[in-house]
Amino acid sequence: MTIDKLDTGVPHPARRYNYWLGGKDNFAADRESGDLLAKSYPAARIAARANRAFLQRAVGFLTGPAGIRQFLDIGTGLPTADNTHQVAQRIAPDSRIVYVDNDPMVMVHARALLTSTSEGQTRYLEKDLRNPAEILDSLEILDLSKPVALILVAVAHFLPDHARSVEIVRSLVDALPSGSYLTMTLATTDFLTPELKANWDESLRSGRSDVYPRTRAEFEQFFTGLEFIEPGISAISEWRPDPDAEEQPTPVEASLFGAVARKP
Repeated sequence: MTIDKLDTGVPHPARRYNYWLGGKDNFAADRESGDLLAKSYPAARIAARANRAFLQRAVGFLTGPAGIRQFLDIGTGLPTADNTHQVAQRIAPDSRIVYVDNDPMVMVHARALLTSTSEGQTRYLEKDLRNPAEILDSLEILDLSKPVALILVAVAHFLPDHARSVEIVRSLVDALPSGSYLTMTLATTDFLTPELKANWDESLRSGRSDVYPRTRAEFEQFFTGLEFIEPGISAISEWRPDPDAEEQPTPVEASLFGAVARKP
């Protein structure tokens, strides 16, 4: 797909997320969709920021204590502050990062902004998570004989079929060698009050939402056979939180599960 095929009248999760984060790379349809979802889930913007903070903490762990130097970030969204490659290459300049997204607008910005250190490499693929084989066939700068950190942050919950989403993630993990990691976040209504959960359910029923939440048990299915890194599955705001961060969201406000796990 090229930028010529960009449909500005249809909301896209990457651009809606950009809107919630205070960015300017979005269109009226994205803003309208974001506002509608925020009516059902008032803390949507807080959750978006908490999700971004989780990603940065997780990448810091993966590059630092875990020693990972290769990253496959699928559903990366529009570039903003402290993207995966910036966090990783600050710690290890030789890190290699492949970003994947299916929004042509992301590709345009990625080419301009997702630059790399001279020691490392950064690439962007315009591919779709629903076609994992195409992604795996295009990882030219990643050496699949060495550990890779697979990052699926706030992306799998756009797949309505849970069994299929688990199958897709499993196919990606299976292609990676021992010592690789899976990092995921996923929307959930487990932490919500009955009123907020009813609002979310209604937004899905009415077609205002394209985010399909999972229970804790369903989220755990993505990690079958993997070894969780402490603290295991938790609300994203409670996964190794930064005590100095200005914003400390509650699980209700940041209603996403997060986890990092190692492939033995």
